Amino acid sequence: MTRTLATLMTLLAAGFVNAAEPKVEIVGHRGASFDAPENTVAAIKLAWEQKADASEFDIYLTKDGKLVVIHDATTKRTAGEDKKVADSTLEELRTLDAGKWKGAKFAGEKLPTLDEMLATVPAGKRAFIEVKCGPEAVPEMDRVIKASKLKPEQTCVISFNADVIAATKKARPDLQALWLVSLNTKGKSRTVDELIAKAKEIKADGLDLSATPAVLDKAFAAKIKSAGLKLYVWTVNDADLAKKMIEVGAESITTDKPGWLREQLAK
Repeated sequence: MTRTLATLMTLLAAGFVNAAEPKVEIVGHRGASFDAPENTVAAIKLAWEQKADASEFDIYLTKDGKLVVIHDATTKRTAGEDKKVADSTLEELRTLDAGKWKGAKFAGEKLPTLDEMLATVPAGKRAFIEVKCGPEAVPEMDRVIKASKLKPEQTCVISFNADVIAATKKARPDLQALWLVSLNTKGKSRTVDELIAKAKEIKADGLDLSATPAVLDKAFAAKIKSAGLKLYVWTVNDADLAKKMIEVGAESITTDKPGWLREQLAK
């Protein structure tokens, strides 16, 4: 036995090295949105600096058929002026300031286009594109993705709209697409069997669920994974909750603080 191997075995026995350290994909929610204005180039670039494995952002279709990156249907919350994205042209939307609400140093940040966000994605990293409108956005999204430098495995499409996922898989079966579902429902929630059945119907590659430990336990997660579906969760800004989600079987965790969460999980 070499001295190096002997030392490693000693450390393992003493508990200083965790041989079974959980591996999970860390996804920046709307970029590194805790520290930078959400859904901007500044936020996604910061996510890469914080060593996120992937970054998620939201898209809407404009009046002139372009895809702009924004979470809400209107620009009021993040850009001050109340413009409905679907009733505005890209040129009109680009006159707005989407950064100054987060701080003076971000003043001048524009609402990005999908192609601008995809252009920031480094080799080995992934983009999660959340479609906030309907399947009418899929043809333009497909065009932009094809025109980007990214490989198919670097792009994941997510949406709460099941029709969007179905349309994405029909147009681009080579792209990963996951159905977003909130488990925090006040009324009657769907059973895990119903979620699996719907995911299979729309040909989703998996489910991207709210991190709700009261519902998403090991048995719930095991059923999803045994059905051959991916299991991702959102939006986790608590280290203990992140660890719990890893324990139940989550393969990917979306967070506003990718750098911080990575540090916490490494402890």
